[in-house]
Amino acid sequence: MTHYKTLRLILGDQLNPSHSWFKHKDNDTLYLVAELKQETDYVKHHIQKICAFFSAMENFAHALSCAEFNVLHLTLDETQNDKNLPDLLNRIAKKYHCSAIQYQYPDEFRLKEQLLLFKQASTYNVTAVDSEHFLLPFSQIKERFSKNKHVTMEHFYRAMRKQFDVLMEQGKPEGGKWNFDSNNRNKFSKNDLVDIPLPKVFNNDVSTIIDRLDKHQVSYLGEIKNQRLQWPTTRKQAISCLEYFCENLLINFGQFQDAMTNQSEHNTSLYHSRLSFAINAKLLHPLYVINRVINEYRQRPNEISISQVEGFVRQILGWREYVRGVYWINMPDYARKNQLQAKNKLPEYFWHGSTKMNCLSHSLSQSLTTAYAHHIQRLMVIGNFCMLTGINPDDVDNWYLGVYIDAIEWVEMPNTRGMSQFADDGIIATKPYAASGNYINKMSDYCKSCQYDVKQKVGEKACPLNSLYWNFMHTHRSKLEKNPRIGMVYKNWDRQTEEQKAALLKQAAAYLVDLESL
Repeated sequence: MTHYKTLRLILGDQLNPSHSWFKHKDNDTLYLVAELKQETDYVKHHIQKICAFFSAMENFAHALSCAEFNVLHLTLDETQNDKNLPDLLNRIAKKYHCSAIQYQYPDEFRLKEQLLLFKQASTYNVTAVDSEHFLLPFSQIKERFSKNKHVTMEHFYRAMRKQFDVLMEQGKPEGGKWNFDSNNRNKFSKNDLVDIPLPKVFNNDVSTIIDRLDKHQVSYLGEIKNQRLQWPTTRKQAISCLEYFCENLLINFGQFQDAMTNQSEHNTSLYHSRLSFAINAKLLHPLYVINRVINEYRQRPNEISISQVEGFVRQILGWREYVRGVYWINMPDYARKNQLQAKNKLPEYFWHGSTKMNCLSHSLSQSLTTAYAHHIQRLMVIGNFCMLTGINPDDVDNWYLGVYIDAIEWVEMPNTRGMSQFADDGIIATKPYAASGNYINKMSDYCKSCQYDVKQKVGEKACPLNSLYWNFMHTHRSKLEKNPRIGMVYKNWDRQTEEQKAALLKQAAAYLVDLESL
């Protein structure tokens, strides 16, 4: 058996072909890519999510092997007796007579702690290196963020724009504005629906992975049609997805980034890039993506407006880097935050999507079918419903983390527990993103075919979001009233008669005691 001096661990979301590890070949180094029950079982995952990661890991290992690196790719068949990651590392290091073990810093707190404990107890020379993916180095997070303190995303985003010289002209924002959000809140018209392009999809055979999951009794949720995965699982596929976005979707991305519809056969994809899995698995570097998008804009200035581009750049250069900073500066306490004391359980329809609320039914069913929903569906439909109905943020976290193909805890938890549930006491959001049915109706066509009436506040056909919204505001008034961004809400509430208030609260109470029937 071949002996190696160094064992290098590559985790499932560290598939970065540009990492400095791969600049030079070393015959004394063995790279380890491994499927582990530890990773399939810490939460119940969507079948497409597991298949995407396992397929991408296999493809990455194959690519390294073709480039003549020494690679050991292990499936669940080979790791079934390894209780956890440290057990696996000890076994492989011993088997190949390694004296050193190296790993890239993980992006999840649980893995960071697990590997740190392994390092402290190990007899091997264990060292860690940067993953070389994020634009803000891990070491600089403490310079930009403080524990339990709100850092304004807009300020962070502007600093990142300046630091990386993105959409800047002589130190000022290109187009004269930092933010084009006001241009990017359009709803689809009938004519717009006709123009929505086909999504870019793939036909990756994952039948052997599914067979392996079933063989090892991995519990999962969701579905996968014909055992074919439509998501990109190689760098080549990820790049083709990016190219498709630039050439066909960028032109309308910004203005429709918040819009929702169930009147188009492409209502899942719309004008979204759907690159989040590829980027989070590190198949693509964020700056590579940003530069490619800006280059397309430069080549087609008469077709693509800056508002389309800025909206996209903001998500990657701003929001993605921002939530990572919030996650790391506040963990592990962040995972326990529940400032609104929400205690209710997720209704059963979160696992099958069958509810009379059309906005929720569509968003849940789409999520369970495709392992994807865009940010407004996640925040303002599903997240809003959970917050208004007081669902325990632990349950909400686990659902989001399990269902979405791009969900890794560092990005999922701040978005869910913080942004959508306002459970973090305002570390991320300066106000809860609570909305009545009016917002859903403004940004979608869901309400047109709903069994409930979005215009009604009370009564058998009243949209549940209307009374639930006012009940939420009433319940948490002492905590929210002094917030300058919310003051007008309470003025509107106080203008209503006592009879109107009582009717709204009674309606909400009836819904809350019987969430399963909505």
